[in-house]
Amino acid sequence: MDQGLVFNIQRYSVHDGGGIRTLIFLKGCPLRCPWCSNPESQKNVEPASWKKNGKTEQIGQWRSIDDLLDEVLKDEIFYRTSGGGVTLSGGEVLMQADFSEKFLRELRDLGIHTAIETTGCFPVERLKKIAPVVDQVLFDLKIMDHCEAKKVIGLDSRIVEENFDYLLTQTQLQVIPRIPLIPSYTTNKSNIQQLIRFLTARKVTEVHLLPFHQYGSSKYEYLGWEYHMKEAQTLTQTEVDTIKELFEREGIAANIDGLE
Repeated sequence: MDQGLVFNIQRYSVHDGGGIRTLIFLKGCPLRCPWCSNPESQKNVEPASWKKNGKTEQIGQWRSIDDLLDEVLKDEIFYRTSGGGVTLSGGEVLMQADFSEKFLRELRDLGIHTAIETTGCFPVERLKKIAPVVDQVLFDLKIMDHCEAKKVIGLDSRIVEENFDYLLTQTQLQVIPRIPLIPSYTTNKSNIQQLIRFLTARKVTEVHLLPFHQYGSSKYEYLGWEYHMKEAQTLTQTEVDTIKELFEREGIAANIDGLE
């Protein structure tokens, strides 16, 4: 695959992999997280549309590797001076694993730091394609209970655990677990305790916490979808600090890393 389906490019990001970065959002995700802030990325790797401000707009454009390289290299000076680079996000990067591997390899050959954001929701073979050309993996950990994860977001968390464990064996890259703090879903005491046990058993010493926000709520209206988190309240600073302390009490440095 020499083309990828891209639905957004965000420049000058400072929250997704260190330094100043360009984020490339790839369309396609099999999960159905009720809190998803990029619902336009969900479902298949194919263009879609929504109605925004009375006008129908296409979601997703096929972009060649050369085209994307031209785009990201405009900011190469910022990557070099800030320790930044390019991050592939989504959607779910593993939906377009072949394209991602080729694009990331081109970036690595140019000496540009590479990162991906993933939920690890596909069998490990897809991740094995990408891992050799990635410097950093921002790995989402959400609902740890297997039955609950399957019911709420359609995720087989056993595959997630296998992928996470595989990445920890890849010493050439850095793995940073990221936990979206979603009221009633990921922030309950049982889930936090399971997350802590999972990470301490693997001697992980750093985690990024991503507090829930409502920034993507209008997108559901554009898509004509029901938004199930409409009444959810954002966490207070005290609530976030309490969760942070639970991790740090177990020797896991917890950074509040922007917003989910």
